[in-house]
Formats: sequence, C-alpha cells, structure tokens
Amino acid sequence: MHANQALCMECADLDHLAYLESGDAAMTRRATKHSSLWAVVVRFSRSRGRYERQGVLVQPEALEKAGEECLADADLRAAREARDAERREVEDVELAARMAEKIRALYPGCPPEEARGIAAHTAARGSGRVGRSAAGRALADDALALAVAAYVRHRHTRYDELLMSGIDRADARSEIREEMDKVLARWRILQEAEQSCRSASPSS
Repeated sequence: MHANQALCMECADLDHLAYLESGDAAMTRRATKHSSLWAVVVRFSRSRGRYERQGVLVQPEALEKAGEECLADADLRAAREARDAERREVEDVELAARMAEKIRALYPGCPPEEARGIAAHTAARGSGRVGRSAAGRALADDALALAVAAYVRHRHTRYDELLMSGIDRADARSEIREEMDKVLARWRILQEAEQSCRSASPSS
C-alpha cells in the first residue's frame, strides 16, 4: 500500500525479493538480519478485525544464507528446544499441583480429583484460560474462584444442555445460578465450619 493505493510488487520495487512464510522464528530472524531490504507481509482478517502477519519478503541471497545457518545448527537447536519443552512441562505440572492445593484450601469440600481436574484444565499452556493469566499463575483467590465456578457450571449443572437447546447464554447462566451456588456452597462448607470453630475456641 502506498498513499492508500495498492501497488503491485514490481511497482513497489519489491519484486526481486523472496517470500518466507511465518512459522520458523530462527529462519525469519536470520533472513531479515542478512537482508538489507525486507518487508513484512500481512493480511487483513475480517473475523478478528485486524491485520495478521503472514511472513516476510527478503533478498534471495539472505534467505539462502539463513537456510544454511539453520541447517548447520539444526541439531543444537532441536536439543535446546527439547530441553525447553521438558522444562515447560515440569513447570506446568508444578503449577497445576500448587493450583489444586490452593483450590482445596479455598474449597475444602471439593473432591481432590475434581480439584486436580480444575487445575489441569485452567492451567493448560496456551489455553488462554484464567489459570494462565498473571493472577492465575500467582494463585490469586479471585482467579481460582472463576476457574472453579466455570468448572461447576459445565460439570455440575444443566448449562451445556441449555446452550445446546438454543437458550441464550445469559439466560442459561441465570437459570443454572441456583444449582451452581449450591455446589459451591457445599464445597466451601468445611472451610466455613472450621473458621467458625476457630472463632469460637477460647484464646490461650
């Protein structure tokens, strides 16, 4: 685009460049480093309402050099990626374990297997769920309460069934509110009972 007008590659003086599709960060980083002229290729997504990166245009010799470099250290990068993947997996398991423990502290009546299921679901990497937010990873009470509420809504009420029947999302949530509150109250009741006992016990 130039002055709100689309230009062909030749008119934009970019027709001598080679296209490198997105997906290989190492190739893209090296190709743009070696290319004295390069451009980002984007496409407008109507569904998301924004431009999204598709790849880059680089000089052919830069693309060739980047390919040679990536080939030369492919084994090293693969080993590093494997180590990073293993480290992330360990971190995710540890996060889910801490999250399940915190859920049980907030909801003592929640069965242990369900607490573990909630934690594993909401802490899944790349899911975009509340467990992957900064508050979720910090085990904030509000974030975990949202995760538990969502689990109860889908697993312990007729919410999904109502949605499948065509009922509006807001109306479905309103209809199952009492069911959900009963489950959450039952899961919290041990905590409330323990707090009452502590409050009633004489101080030494």
